[in-house]
Amino acid sequence: MKKLASMEEFKQLRESGKHIFLFSADWCPDCRVIEPVLPEIEEKYNEYTFIYVDRDDFLDLCISMDIFGIPSFVAFQNGEELGRFVSKNRKTKEEIEQFIEGL
Repeated sequence: MKKLASMEEFKQLRESGKHIFLFSADWCPDCRVIEPVLPEIEEKYNEYTFIYVDRDDFLDLCISMDIFGIPSFVAFQNGEELGRFVSKNRKTKEEIEQFIEGL
């Protein structure tokens, strides 16, 4: 999974193509739980590019997008938000796949 490098990159990615941004952090135990299944999810839903957003590196972005719990997912296609799976709760592989299929 590609890691977001800058706000400029976020803006460019958000505006073109289909992307799912995973808001996470290295210290987050619930984020580590889903980590092993993420490559499988990325492969299954390869019409999307998955981007890892470190919450600690992009706190202002998280605040502006109302990301107050991690792990959280926000999907965009060509500048339009398709959907969000945002909460502080632990997420299962099935819940993540259900979210993506509902986009």
